Amino acid sequence: MPRRKAADRAGQVKTRSRSGCRECRASRVRCDAQRPICTRCREKGLPCSTNLVLKWESEFVSRGMAFGRTGVWSKNRSDSSPSSTATSAGSSPGSSVDDTRQWCSLPGVESWAFINTGMASFEDRRRFDVNLNRQRAIDPRIKSRAKVMPVGAWNLGPSSAPSAFPGRLGLENPELFDYFFRQLCPRATASPSSSSPFASVVLPFSTSATPTLFKAIEALSACHWAQRDPKYSTVGLRLKTETLRDLRRRLASQELVKSYTDPEILLIMMMLCLYEIMDKCDERWTVHLKGAKDLIRLRRERVGTPSDPVTRLAERFFAFQDVMGRTACGEAIVFGNDYWSSRDQKIDLWMGCSTELAGILSMITEMSRARRLSGSIQTTPLFLSRAASLQRQLEHLVQEVEGGDDNILSCVAEAKRLAALLYLHCALHGAAPSTAVVVDYVHQILCLVSSLLDFGSMANVMWPIFVAGVELDPSRDELYLESDGPGVSGRSVILRALDAMADSSISNVSRTRGVIIEVWQARDQDLLKPPKSEVNDWDRYVAPVSSSMSLA
Repeated sequence: MPRRKAADRAGQVKTRSRSGCRECRASRVRCDAQRPICTRCREKGLPCSTNLVLKWESEFVSRGMAFGRTGVWSKNRSDSSPSSTATSAGSSPGSSVDDTRQWCSLPGVESWAFINTGMASFEDRRRFDVNLNRQRAIDPRIKSRAKVMPVGAWNLGPSSAPSAFPGRLGLENPELFDYFFRQLCPRATASPSSSSPFASVVLPFSTSATPTLFKAIEALSACHWAQRDPKYSTVGLRLKTETLRDLRRRLASQELVKSYTDPEILLIMMMLCLYEIMDKCDERWTVHLKGAKDLIRLRRERVGTPSDPVTRLAERFFAFQDVMGRTACGEAIVFGNDYWSSRDQKIDLWMGCSTELAGILSMITEMSRARRLSGSIQTTPLFLSRAASLQRQLEHLVQEVEGGDDNILSCVAEAKRLAALLYLHCALHGAAPSTAVVVDYVHQILCLVSSLLDFGSMANVMWPIFVAGVELDPSRDELYLESDGPGVSGRSVILRALDAMADSSISNVSRTRGVIIEVWQARDQDLLKPPKSEVNDWDRYVAPVSSSMSLA
């Protein structure tokens, strides 16, 4: 008996089920789409699967087949319907596609690209702690712009030149000491054209030092070298362990007065502190910070202000690490404001700013901490008066380059001054990324960062990049770095700068990048939520994820 035509059938015409299982589709049988297993598969004992199958149009075109239902045929087609016209024998199956369709070009994905994923990414922040310090190809745009950088200053490996210290005291790993001299010392200054304090202070002192200091220096070199060659990771860990063992024995065996007056002990602690910062940048580096503070306090109480350059360098190193790290998390102060001179406007080569700026930052952090602990202090006249006074100091602060002009050093110092103003408005006045003054300061800082990228020098700008990164408005990410130039993504500028910094600084770029990305994700997640005006923006997004950070 012939089948009835569609026009003679009673009731609704049955069509294909788009949610049917693969087994029913393969057998060309209608699936009732029951879950978790359809009726036919249950009765026949078949594995009912509804996995998504991806089909590519190019593959169908190459086989001469129609791709999906793109106007090739239809069950209820009529001869007058344009969409039901069958493809002629001589035409391509894809010719029915609308010729006016335009395909968007895929954007280029760089090594520093940021992709905000789903909710699962907020559960484990470590998955975004991408280690930028590992070996990778250098961005040719950054490499080609290294105009003023000395040849060989930022090489990725040890120099092939003859050792500068042949047979020095019978060192077990002389190549590590050479690595410190050739690779780490140039990275310890904010400008490659300026002299390094490590080279001018540490190296001369080490000529008469004990083997323990050499082990500390070699451990630091091995930790930094392991970022490109993992085999040095074990060497660095062994040398660090031996240094800690020798230091404990030394402190336990000698008199206390000899411990706090010996500059070599502070220098050993300084190298161990840098090792922990470059390795993990967790709370372990703060152990050396607090231990050094006890020795420095005893020396200042019983001897006074140090006069030798090694002790002065070590004191400034630890005090500056304390100041910059506390700006992120607002923890209790370790080194007080008496380590900074309010009248010294000269830019320190290692700090990249003046001691006056460091003292102002310390006072801002203390006021922010007092505001957070008390809650109501923010509206008192005394608090507002002190905040306004610090703001005026920063606005009129002059930072001088000692011994001539240095555009890179001046640019770094100015970026830190602007970042200090941005930090003041956020930490003391509760400003948010959408606040006009924050948008303006972020734009100015990123313009300076872009200039430093053009110079090819990104040492000692970790803190300005961090402050601008965590306060970047996600809804106004596009920046115009040039008056007549195209707009660029602010996030791409920050990530590209961090990528370049991994090759030109002694710091843990990975930890900083991980915190910035976590703040970006939290802000993106809260874009559609009403703002919580009673919560300080810095306390809500930055401080909870910034414990034990090193931003010096």
